Amino acid sequence: MSDNLYQLVRDAQRGDRVALEQVVRNIQDSVHHLSMRMLVNPEDANDATQEILILVITKLSTFEGKSAFQTWVYRVAVNYILNAKKVSARDLGLNFEMFQTDLEAGLTADATLTAENSVLINELRIACTMAMLLCLDIKHRVAYVLGDILELNHNEAVEILDISKENYRKRLSRARTDILAFMSQSCGLVNENAKCACPRRLPTAMAMGRIRAEKLTYSTNNAPTYTDVLAKTKKLETSLKALCLQNATPQFNSPKDFGSYISDMVEGNV
Repeated sequence: MSDNLYQLVRDAQRGDRVALEQVVRNIQDSVHHLSMRMLVNPEDANDATQEILILVITKLSTFEGKSAFQTWVYRVAVNYILNAKKVSARDLGLNFEMFQTDLEAGLTADATLTAENSVLINELRIACTMAMLLCLDIKHRVAYVLGDILELNHNEAVEILDISKENYRKRLSRARTDILAFMSQSCGLVNENAKCACPRRLPTAMAMGRIRAEKLTYSTNNAPTYTDVLAKTKKLETSLKALCLQNATPQFNSPKDFGSYISDMVEGNV
């Protein structure tokens, strides 16, 4: 933790409202990114981000500095995502077999990538890449997100999850195996012989309202393009392609500045 953030946390613990707002602003993007990768749906992620930030602030007095503040924040966030009834109630109950059937049921013969549809195809690529993580049960999903998406070291992940290193390694290994197996069989960016390719899937995805030209959710300005990702994956071994695709998503910064809003809420002014 930087000296500046450490001081802000200490000042916030002593009741400094300005410091409290700055603490929230320092962590809101990382909390929102975690929520997006775990929950995928932007509305669910926004709700979770707000709830987690409120929890962080209400629990702030319990932070003793024995671990990095960001690690402590992630632990609060992960506990919320694993245990909140709001989160479990919205679980779609997906598995890889269901996901594969859905993808392959709506493919067209045309796999043309044009300048006109490239942004929409990239939107689909990112949406599909993220949604397939929902096929992992939530404990394996969080291990995968912490280890391969956020790239935390094992010691940090174990502290966040409060499990043994052996259990964490098993969860992460199983999640990696399942993701790679699915993408190797079903994703045209990993296996050029797979049935599904984003250009072939796009017309059906648009007809179903899953991809909308007037509302792009995932293909933001800082997202790698479809053509860039395609070129990069062609140079990689199969075992690395799935990881490359899962990391070829934008950084999902918080769409809302929660600083003053959260402090007002905690003080009962909202």
